[in-house]
Amino acid sequence: MARRNGLSIITVVAIGIGSALFVILGRFGSIPSGIPNTSIETTYALLALFSLLYGPVAGLLIGLIGHTLKDAIFYGSPWFSWVISSGLVGLIIGLASSRISIADGHFGRKEIITFNVAQVAANAIAWFAVAPLLDILIYAEPADKVFTQGLVAGAANMVTVGVIGTLLAAAFGKTRTKQGSLRKLN
Repeated sequence: MARRNGLSIITVVAIGIGSALFVILGRFGSIPSGIPNTSIETTYALLALFSLLYGPVAGLLIGLIGHTLKDAIFYGSPWFSWVISSGLVGLIIGLASSRISIADGHFGRKEIITFNVAQVAANAIAWFAVAPLLDILIYAEPADKVFTQGLVAGAANMVTVGVIGTLLAAAFGKTRTKQGSLRKLN
């Protein structure tokens, strides 16, 4: 059956699984940072991996759906400025997936550098600018508070994705057969 315009079944399933894992890790894989309402989140390492594997649309939707569900379940209602920022992180890292052939077993030094440049840029844009500005615009939060939260969240996410995300992607890459590595024996 030919794929029509839209998402493949595999991508839709990945979005569902990724969103569910985002919620679970958001609950059980969070470490308090000492800054109110700001934690060190392992969820962004998983979001980065799924964004690499399934692309920018999946990354965007996993970030949006996963963060919305996590906030609704555990805090009573979503905090939309941070939900949007999570989706943006997934989108930007997913855009880098076109330069990284992890599914083909390629995740060496060049891909690690590309991945980490993309994730640092994604986290900087989302947490140093977008989340604090939306907090001010949507919720009328004090600027000093939200920029401090954004700085801590962004830095923590950069480290988390840089370490755990890189290890996950490298491990996944090693499970894949490199394109052109198989030879026919005579």
